[in-house]
Amino acid sequence: MMADTYKPYVSGITTYIDLNKRALEEAGHEVHVFTFGDMDYEDNELRVIRSPGLPLADTGFYLSLRYNTLARKFLQTMDIVHVHHPFLSGRLALRYCLRAQIPVVFTNHTRYDLYAQARMPNLPEEVSHGLLQAYMPDFCEAVSLVVSPSEGMKRILRDFKVTSHIEVVPNGANLKPFQTAKPLSRTDFGFSKDDILLIYAGRIAPEKNLDFLFQAFAGVARAIPNVYLLIVGGGQKEHEEAIRPLPEKQGIRNRVRFTGMIAYDLLPAYLAMCDVFVTASVTEVHPLSVIEAMATGLPVLGIESPGVSDSITDGVSGLLSIDDLASYTAKLTYLCLNKNLQKQLGKAALKASEQYSIERTTKIMLGHYSHLIQNTKPVKQKFDERLKSILEEFLK
Repeated sequence: MMADTYKPYVSGITTYIDLNKRALEEAGHEVHVFTFGDMDYEDNELRVIRSPGLPLADTGFYLSLRYNTLARKFLQTMDIVHVHHPFLSGRLALRYCLRAQIPVVFTNHTRYDLYAQARMPNLPEEVSHGLLQAYMPDFCEAVSLVVSPSEGMKRILRDFKVTSHIEVVPNGANLKPFQTAKPLSRTDFGFSKDDILLIYAGRIAPEKNLDFLFQAFAGVARAIPNVYLLIVGGGQKEHEEAIRPLPEKQGIRNRVRFTGMIAYDLLPAYLAMCDVFVTASVTEVHPLSVIEAMATGLPVLGIESPGVSDSITDGVSGLLSIDDLASYTAKLTYLCLNKNLQKQLGKAALKASEQYSIERTTKIMLGHYSHLIQNTKPVKQKFDERLKSILEEFLK
């Protein structure tokens, strides 16, 4: 597994790698994670290989254009490489692995177009879209297999002019802890059994659209006196500091609780304590947090967008709103006031979540890995690649 960042950074991609690494190891395989930075971090798991990188502020990401010599040589002994970021790690995967005749799988986990707009709001949409149209087709053509976690993301890749074959393989989740979760005591948080508890769990980041969520919740809170919103997770210090005052500005400071980061093994109990899972993000590719909420038996309210719409069937396993504040607020109010609908949607969500079990998705990915290993043909290096290889050996 190759990624631009890994633990202690918390993200859907980090969780994906961790879950799949464990599942593959339990199936008898050996999995190594190659990443950058956090050289002093003490990993509590085996087979994590880090190369130095330049920290990019407090984003959790590191900039580096190469692995150290030992990491590169070890990478080139792998049977297959699965890369999870297309830019830094992706280029290194092509550079180091194709010449060693190692098949490279790429999973596109992120809406990079919307991510860029959220992180760099002054960047024109045409520019970010144009850059991705210039980069993604050639990159996807160069790898051995492109994987999309959802049909919606597959359509986005086609919009970026990617013509390569794309396999849709959902991101798996370890559902058992969520399916069997026992709720935390509401009284420990100052809530009563009659209160309506909404929960958002995930990173606090610009692309998660939390300001929209707070605006919608403010409308609900004015109509319903016993509804509360729990925000579970953390993020960049700068953005957290910008987000935390928003409930007070909306007049809902006493209705919103921030828990900060919690241990992942506590998340099922937090979810089980609540009534509804809410998200306003439109940048998801295949949201693990939504699947985990569904596996806990919670109805989910989200916004129609690739990833979220692929996970939730509107009116069956949750509710979907158009990307409009009034529509989202109205649907959230309706769901809060309808206990029977909550139970009906939650029951269907629990059943729907079973298709995302890590056991099922790991079996699918193993099938693709095996096929690629058996059918990869030797790659004839271009002259510049051979020259680069010679220079690297010379400059050691």
